[in-house]
Amino acid sequence: MQNKIEYIIFLAFSGFVRVLGIHVSRRFSYVFAAFFYYIIPIRKSTVLDNLKIAFPEYDEKRIKKIAFGAYRNFIITLMEILYLPSLDRDGIEKMLVSKSNAVIIDAYNQNKGLILLSGHFGNWEYLALSVAAQVNIPFSVIVKDQRNGLVSKWLNKMRTKYINKIVLLGPSIRQIYKELKDKNIAALVADQRGDASGMRVSFFNRPTALNSGPALLSIKTGAPIVYGLAIRQPDYTYKTVIEAISLDNLPEREEDKVKEITQRHTAFLEKHIRQYPEQWLWMHKIWKY
Repeated sequence: MQNKIEYIIFLAFSGFVRVLGIHVSRRFSYVFAAFFYYIIPIRKSTVLDNLKIAFPEYDEKRIKKIAFGAYRNFIITLMEILYLPSLDRDGIEKMLVSKSNAVIIDAYNQNKGLILLSGHFGNWEYLALSVAAQVNIPFSVIVKDQRNGLVSKWLNKMRTKYINKIVLLGPSIRQIYKELKDKNIAALVADQRGDASGMRVSFFNRPTALNSGPALLSIKTGAPIVYGLAIRQPDYTYKTVIEAISLDNLPEREEDKVKEITQRHTAFLEKHIRQYPEQWLWMHKIWKY
């Protein structure tokens, strides 16, 4: 019953955004951000703690300004996702300006499969939808089911609205491995916290447990890695940064290779978070241990 109620509210909010239109809805982002930042401060302490760790040189005023911006960024992203049923393929292709699609095409044409990484930055859902439509190559989007199965089903329907397909992330990476061996593009976010006993890389000058799966898959399959981010502009348009992660000059031992590759793509993400800190999702406990 709880899932059904949540889903009805979710659909109602989607309808609200679609009726108002995305341009007007984005203006309401200040109101909703203020509500969840000041009135019902969901994960506010986590956001502030993370920002203080990441930017110890910033004063309290600047930290709070970034924190509020992060809430507003999340609300805008959510509104844009809820608006997806109103977009046709032409609208999806025009979601963002991507001048580096050749990086993806060149890597894909190596015929080794391709690992396309992103982070919870800007609008990561728009990135997968729009770039796949622009290059006209389907992405196998790796996702985890949401707690609410009805919401998950809606999201996955939007993610596969045109050419992409969904691959559910299970207890192993076997299915992702198969996608790469079939020479497909496996698209996934790569900024999740890893296991407490797992490998650590430097993230904001702090040893951090991050998911090493993409690096291991690259080593096992020979698939190149490309990292892409959709950066929101002041006028709400998006520009992408897409870059191949170098796999040259790696250490000999596999464990060291995994760590080095993970460090390289993590450094790419950190560089852009430092430039646009309000556009990353600070609401998870990345430094839980």
